[in-house]
Amino acid sequence: MDHQHRRPAIVYPCIWSYKVIGEQADPLRQAIILACAPHPVEISVSRSSRGGRYHSLEATVEVGDEQTRLAIFDRLKNHPAVKILL
Repeated sequence: MDHQHRRPAIVYPCIWSYKVIGEQADPLRQAIILACAPHPVEISVSRSSRGGRYHSLEATVEVGDEQTRLAIFDRLKNHPAVKILL
């Protein structure tokens, strides 16, 4: 069996976190709220770069299924304020 290509088993509903990185914290917050709507989301500051150029926020949201989890990921990934998404 090829263990490198197995996907982890995710049991839904579950709490999922996205790490969202960009240059400005406020537009990142708005992107997260928009991407997660209508689901309530908890946003916390993960960290900022030493020079303050980049900000990392963690978005935690309950997702009911894989389709919802991936849709939120895609909306975040395609938002202009988001530079890196983990």
